[in-house]
Amino acid sequence: MASRPLLRFPLRTRLAAPLARAALLSLAWLGSAGAAEVRMAFGEKIPPYCFPETNSGIELEVIGQALAYRGHVLVPKYYSFVRIPMVFKAREVDAAMTDLGEDLAAVGGHYGDPAVFYDNVLISLKDRKLQFRKPEDLRGLNVIAFVGAIKRYPDWLDPVRQAGRYFEQNNQTLQVLTLDKGRYDVALSDRNIFRYFTLQLQREQAFAPKPTVEQRFVKLNPQDYRPVFRDKNIRDDFNAGLKQLRDSGRYAAIYQKYVGDPTP
Repeated sequence: MASRPLLRFPLRTRLAAPLARAALLSLAWLGSAGAAEVRMAFGEKIPPYCFPETNSGIELEVIGQALAYRGHVLVPKYYSFVRIPMVFKAREVDAAMTDLGEDLAAVGGHYGDPAVFYDNVLISLKDRKLQFRKPEDLRGLNVIAFVGAIKRYPDWLDPVRQAGRYFEQNNQTLQVLTLDKGRYDVALSDRNIFRYFTLQLQREQAFAPKPTVEQRFVKLNPQDYRPVFRDKNIRDDFNAGLKQLRDSGRYAAIYQKYVGDPTP
């Protein structure tokens, strides 16, 4: 799916909160002659990290404010997940939110520090009483996961794929629904994303979910999800802005705005 025209994303026009206005005032003097518009590839729908309809969400605000620290303007472009590394390699964008498990340094990419943390867990219905301590525990089970998960966790997921029981789904509302209906035994998802869609279904469709259990199966590795930039200097500016966001407390405030509790 091709990217669709979107408004530019200077934070002064997208965020009205007093916190954002104060941040912009404090950062304005740091703009430099080398400031640029940064066209960045994002996934089409990743609430609460990314809301394309409003150019908002945890990830967009963190990256946008980090880039603004030295005057750069984020211009988000939205694609299906599988196309994100493709459009970066085709030079259709200047940056990508993630590499989807593909090494983009080989095509001139420069990796930034992690902007957000995707806390992926294995989720199952509580009454199934499933335990996941080693990859073999998935044997004989049908697993649904987000697009690109198998590249992140091949030790766990390759045997499931070889058995014909592994499926990837970009629409994570369907993860919630199909797990609840027993069409899949296990969902691999970021816990905040799964919770967001569960709550959305409850609000909009009177969905009454069965109790679920989340189990961590690998140690959280922040390096799994890092933005990648074509320009090394912009990458360096982004890293400096991200550090400033964390040190000032604005990073935690962005998480608080969307999910209530600050990120670890």
